[in-house]
Amino acid sequence: MVTSERVDRASVGLRSERGPVLLAVMLSVGLVAIDSTVLATAVPAVVRDLGGFTQFPWLFSIYLLAQAVSVPIYGKLADLRGRKPMMLVGVGLFVAGSILCGVAWTMPALIAFRLVQGLGAGAIQPIAMTIVGDIYTVAERARVQGYLASVWGLSAVIGPTLGGVFSDYISWRWIFFVNIPLGLAAAWMLARRFHENVERTVSHRIDYAGAVLLAVGGSLLLLGLLEGGVMWAWDSPVSVAVLVTAVVLLVAFILVERRAAEPVMPLWVLGRRVLNSANASALLVGVLLIGLTTYVPLYAQGVLHTSALVAGFALAAMTLGWPLAASLAGRLYLRLGFRTTMLLGAVIVTIGAGILLTVTAASSVLHLAFACFVVGLGLGFASSPSVVAAQASVDWRSRGVVTGANMFARSVGSAVGVAAFGAVANSMVAASVGSGHPQLEHLSGEVLAPAVHSVYYGAAGAALVLIVAVAFMPNHPQRDQPAEASS
Repeated sequence: MVTSERVDRASVGLRSERGPVLLAVMLSVGLVAIDSTVLATAVPAVVRDLGGFTQFPWLFSIYLLAQAVSVPIYGKLADLRGRKPMMLVGVGLFVAGSILCGVAWTMPALIAFRLVQGLGAGAIQPIAMTIVGDIYTVAERARVQGYLASVWGLSAVIGPTLGGVFSDYISWRWIFFVNIPLGLAAAWMLARRFHENVERTVSHRIDYAGAVLLAVGGSLLLLGLLEGGVMWAWDSPVSVAVLVTAVVLLVAFILVERRAAEPVMPLWVLGRRVLNSANASALLVGVLLIGLTTYVPLYAQGVLHTSALVAGFALAAMTLGWPLAASLAGRLYLRLGFRTTMLLGAVIVTIGAGILLTVTAASSVLHLAFACFVVGLGLGFASSPSVVAAQASVDWRSRGVVTGANMFARSVGSAVGVAAFGAVANSMVAASVGSGHPQLEHLSGEVLAPAVHSVYYGAAGAALVLIVAVAFMPNHPQRDQPAEASS
């Protein structure tokens, strides 16, 4: 496998200095990682300045939508045009969106500029992982995955801290302006140190119809899942129209992909055991992540009566456990295999979810943080190897596609988790206080505790399904013959 990977790198003419390129990739990932935590702590300051309290959830939804639907498209373009130009496009869009967000004059303007940021993030995340897959062998990636995961761990601490400092002492606008030097440094290092010579002799045909159908259909699907039960009732005409239209467009997308010369999402991605297991695992990881990131801080503040800062650090325990496990996972899957390592992770996630169920109103916040840490350890063992296994099963020409598909699955999982957990929590609250109840964050601890516990039961169920999903992963995936080359 290592030999074939070296052939891959030679075939695209990589002449890169791997250390500087890895640093540039880590800086690029840091842009997205910090952004995922820094804005939440600054929302009160943003609302005080711009108004639009009822609109601010769209700051997160529009970003998620743009990122999710663009990920597979960027993945395919990276296979056709090369990693470097697409990564530079992503960093450029993210920095441009950050500048625009920093000078936004109204909440609608800020929401629109967050869309630009999301389009940039949609390129950065999958292509960063693809570049790592190009320049490092499977054995080397065992170490490098830990470096990338550590970026998220540091961001879990740095993001909320920066958000609080900028909001309280300078201006919330600096949470966006801080991305400028990071983005420029990453782009400069990529431009100077990352060199690839993508084969240009073949005339590529861009699958515009597939890209449009996927973008619009995927956006409507995620929109329906994110806003169903929030902006409109699940059984309302708007909800039905959005979800039905999404299904029709996605069915049309599949039909178009069957005939496209170079489909943006080749259907062979759905026909391989290793990819199906990796993508199913990513979807369930997305479900678990959104359940924790949404409801753990809510439980800490509303039931355990901690401050927002303490609640944030309780959740950060999960993000600290993840990189620790990811750095160890590489050594394990080289010795024990991918399936064994991922099964270990899924079991640890289930144990962590079980510990969450033992947290009560009388518990210490350290009890809650420990449960999050255990879940984070499990996710590190389960998630990182799945991406490496998926990448190792294809050659250079398809690595961007499979990486993009994996991250798209995680985004869909997050949207499904928002819808499912929100419906469960709200139904529990409605059973206690009636249908006209206030927002969850305004409920008493006595009402909130059983509602959030129902979400923890859902997370435990998702963890059990994760065990089943990873059980289908081959222990030692082999690279398939490149049938995708003819797709």
